[in-house]
Amino acid sequence: MPPLFWKYLAPLLLLSGFHAGAAAQDAAAKLATKLASTSELALYQGADRQQRLIEAAKKEGTLTVYHVYPNLPVVIAEFTKKYGIKVKTWRAGSEAVLQRLTAEARSGRSEVDVVQNNAPENEAAHREKLLQEVRSIHHKDLIAAALPSHGEWVGITQDIWSLAYNTNAVKKEELPKSYADLQDSKWKGRLGIESNNHVWFGTLLGELGEEQGSKIFNTIMTTNGISARKGHSLLTVLVASGEVPLALTVYSWNPEQIKQKNAPIEGLLLSPVIAQISGIAMLKRAPNPASALLFYEFMISEGQKHLADTLFVPVSKKFVPPYGSKPVKFIDPSKALDMQDKWQKNFDEMIVKRTK
Repeated sequence: MPPLFWKYLAPLLLLSGFHAGAAAQDAAAKLATKLASTSELALYQGADRQQRLIEAAKKEGTLTVYHVYPNLPVVIAEFTKKYGIKVKTWRAGSEAVLQRLTAEARSGRSEVDVVQNNAPENEAAHREKLLQEVRSIHHKDLIAAALPSHGEWVGITQDIWSLAYNTNAVKKEELPKSYADLQDSKWKGRLGIESNNHVWFGTLLGELGEEQGSKIFNTIMTTNGISARKGHSLLTVLVASGEVPLALTVYSWNPEQIKQKNAPIEGLLLSPVIAQISGIAMLKRAPNPASALLFYEFMISEGQKHLADTLFVPVSKKFVPPYGSKPVKFIDPSKALDMQDKWQKNFDEMIVKRTK
């Protein structure tokens, strides 16, 4: 190329590169400023906190929530009714929600404000540094299991694993009083389980004793077999229909919700009672931080009653849980992540691969 080309092009290239670099620096600076202001708002505990949130949220006017609970939109509607904030939702399974959060963050996208998910998946999002710590005066009203020390997610409900039985197919007098009772041959071909409950199983064996618990379930599988189904809601429906007379792992609210449609189903809690916290978290890069925080505050205060009305089990100490005075073992979300591979393999080999 002629020298004059380079004489005039070189400065333009340098200038273009400068502007591109300056634009990137400017974008980074704006993001850092937004993150700092979001963090300040999330941690602010002044007397005017709620009013500040309401005023700022009304200016934003919208909120995006990713969630796993099918009935959560019923409670979200109450939030919109009170504050006029339009809420966009996207629902999937717990792992799919976590995967979408992670993928969006790694691609630099910021589309979601709040996520509702199981404690282990929320803990994984915390480890990925996706979540924002929040401080709230309402934390004092919640059970200890709902409050991780880092404060980057908070419990809203207790998912209590329960048995469920079809009242037409199973008589009350034949109900098991312990997991050991399920070894009886009268349960042959009558049992079902959710196919991804490795966290429940790992925690249950820890409570029963690894050797004793493994022996019990090996006998159950050999003597009676268990059918595996994917999804707690599906498993509950199959119990209600009579296809699965007795399910080992639904959530305590599953049969209660479907009973409202006059389904012949009841729940049954066996000791040790195993439970898991389901919670919400605000994303660090939430596009609508004030709306996210306002929703956060709503869900752990008056939203607790709306959740109870929808037959979920709240984490507020103001509500009596279905297990009453029975001791309950809450899953440790950090341990669930660290033991994921081991627990999954053990559950698959001992239960899922042998199901009928």
